[in-house]
Amino acid sequence: MTVDVRRAQDRFATRLSWLDSKHSFSFGRHYDGGNTSHGLLLVNNDDVVCPGAGFETHPHRDMEIVTWVLQGSLVHQDSTGHNGVIYPGLAQRMSAGSGILHSEKNDAWRLAGPRHDDPVHFVQMWVVPDGSSRTPGYEQLEVAAEALSAGLVPVASGMAGHDAAIRIGNRNAALHAARLAPGQSISLPDAPWLHLFVPRGSVELETAGGLTAGDAVRFTGTGGHTVTATEAAEILVWEMHASLAA
Repeated sequence: MTVDVRRAQDRFATRLSWLDSKHSFSFGRHYDGGNTSHGLLLVNNDDVVCPGAGFETHPHRDMEIVTWVLQGSLVHQDSTGHNGVIYPGLAQRMSAGSGILHSEKNDAWRLAGPRHDDPVHFVQMWVVPDGSSRTPGYEQLEVAAEALSAGLVPVASGMAGHDAAIRIGNRNAALHAARLAPGQSISLPDAPWLHLFVPRGSVELETAGGLTAGDAVRFTGTGGHTVTATEAAEILVWEMHASLAA
C-alpha cells in the first residue's frame, strides 16, 4: 500500500509563447521511464493557453481523452464533425479509437461573441480504452455547480453504476470532480489505484498533509482517505480498478 505525493514544482514543463503546460507523466519530449503512468492514467496535463492561440489540428489514436476546463473557454473541432466550446463545469470526452484529428484553441469569439484577452486553464487526461481500433466518438456533459459543491461527482466513467456520467471506453476507470469550500471534507473512493490532482486551491489529505495547486497523489492498494479543503479548492480523482503495469 503506497501514498505517493507528487509536488507541482517537480512536474515536467513545456513553456512556449502561447502555452504553459505542466505534465504529471512523461509527455512529448519529456521522458522518464519510471514515470509513464499510474493505473490506467497516462496523461494529466495542466495547461494554460493564451487568447487567440492553441493546438492546431493533430492526430490521436486508441486513447480516451477527457478535458476539464477550470477557467475561460476552449474551442474543440475534430474530423468526425464535432465542434463546440468547453467551459467550466462542462466535461468533454473524445475517443480517438481507430484515428481522429482535432484542434483545441482559445478563440471562442470566432464562433460567437466579442474577442477577449483571457487565457484558458484546463486539465487534459488520457486513459487507455479496453480495446484498440474502436469507432472514434465524442461526448460532453454539463455538471451542475450545486452537485460539484456537494461532493465527488462522477463526470466520466466506463464503470457500471455511473449512468449520469460521460461514458468512456474503459470499464475499470472513472473520473470524479468536486469543488470544495474551506473546511469541507470528502472521502476518496476505495480502489486499487487512485490518482488525486489538485488543480487549484489547497487541501489537507489524511495521513499525507497539505496539498496545494498542482500537487498530485498516486494511491496504490489503499483508498477511503479524507480530503479537507483548507481554502476553496477543486479536485479531480481517477478511480481505477486495473493497471497497465498489472
